[in-house]
Amino acid sequence: MGILGAPDVAWASGSGELGHLLPLWSIIPFAGMLLSIAIFPLVNAHWWEHHMGKVSLFWSLVFFIPFLIYFGAETAFVQAIEVYVLDYIPFIILLFGLFVVSGGIILRGTLRGTPAVNTLLLVVGTLLASWVGTTGASMLLIRPVIRANEWRRYKAHIIIFFIFLVSNIGGSLTPVGDPPLFLGFLRGVPFFWTMRLILPMGLNVIILLTLYFLLDTYYYRRENTPGTTQAREPLRVEGLQNLIYLGMVVGAVIWSGLLAKHPSFGDPATGELYGIPLWRHGEETVTLPYVNLIRDVVILLAAYLSYKTTPLAIRRDNRFTWGPIKEVATLFAGIFMTMIPALAILHARGAELGLTQPAHFFWATGALSGFLDNAPTYLVFLTTAASLGASAGVQTTLGLVDPQMLMAVSCGAVFMGANTYIGNAPNFMVRSIAEENNIKMPSFFGYMGWSLAILIPLFVLDTLIFFR
Repeated sequence: MGILGAPDVAWASGSGELGHLLPLWSIIPFAGMLLSIAIFPLVNAHWWEHHMGKVSLFWSLVFFIPFLIYFGAETAFVQAIEVYVLDYIPFIILLFGLFVVSGGIILRGTLRGTPAVNTLLLVVGTLLASWVGTTGASMLLIRPVIRANEWRRYKAHIIIFFIFLVSNIGGSLTPVGDPPLFLGFLRGVPFFWTMRLILPMGLNVIILLTLYFLLDTYYYRRENTPGTTQAREPLRVEGLQNLIYLGMVVGAVIWSGLLAKHPSFGDPATGELYGIPLWRHGEETVTLPYVNLIRDVVILLAAYLSYKTTPLAIRRDNRFTWGPIKEVATLFAGIFMTMIPALAILHARGAELGLTQPAHFFWATGALSGFLDNAPTYLVFLTTAASLGASAGVQTTLGLVDPQMLMAVSCGAVFMGANTYIGNAPNFMVRSIAEENNIKMPSFFGYMGWSLAILIPLFVLDTLIFFR
């Protein structure tokens, strides 16, 4: 997951000290939240559908109430305000904007989901992901993919590979593609430096597309293929004005990053952003940066204009409902709260992990990015890599970083977000949209079975070729 284009990651006051004070068992509510998402839908899907909000609130309070009692109201509320106002709300606003805008674009005509057509759609989505973000590409392409394969009986594997490629690995080439890379850009990594990831990305994409084509061909031959004598309707796109609104969303994200570096919006020496004070605690102040406010207002304006100018018939034919965004907002409200101790501990103790080789950084960053927010996880390990004292490399605001280390951290954060449904923001939303369209998706652990069988061997190959 992560906030595409967040100009900074909210580290609460004294986060390093807090990470040393918090015991490891403080991450139990986070584990409980993840297990609830994994288990309850299997045990009683109907109950989960109606009570997921209560479960999310329960685990949030299981963490927050003891935290409040032990550390006091000031520290507890600073943490809560930071995580919700500076992380969660922008996260949801971005997803909401892309969800509304993409729901107003429809591809009409006869698009038959053959292995060749499906592979082409995955290629298009993968290429788009680095330029409109993994979330933007996922929301644009998922509905055409679903409609093209509506007649098919076996289609869960199509969505799984869609998550692998479009929702994650495709976002490797620019800072717009995935939130961790954007944070690297804000810390001084040159905008086009990430184009160096094209070799590991390209290898992964080629292997995954080949595996997908072979698997889809196998399932396609088992289908009860419908007749093909019906007249074919030419392909056409409606709701093209939404491309303007999509440009507004992506532009707001990029512009917020550029503004964050301007002295009118932040202190170039410290990186501190100017904004509206929300909460003061001693010498610490929780501030809503002006760049965040500008970005979020533009995204909400784009969503409003999209909803008002798009004919309802397009959204109806797209089977657009508010269900997927409501589910994501509900569950991630609990995830963001309960992951506070996990991120604080990682931030405080990340340098103690004994990481010295690119392979170490690739797997450490990736393993944690699959379950935690991959943006701050990237930042922790980027900071750790900078602390190794490289004599040459990429100059960042954190110090010199060896290029191989930076590539390992970047690939780990972006690639391994595909390992779980919660590893990157669009994963969960794609799954929700698929299930809303009557595609039976694997459970949380079932999906991990696919990622363990397909992605982990691929990442081992990456390690042997690129990160030894």
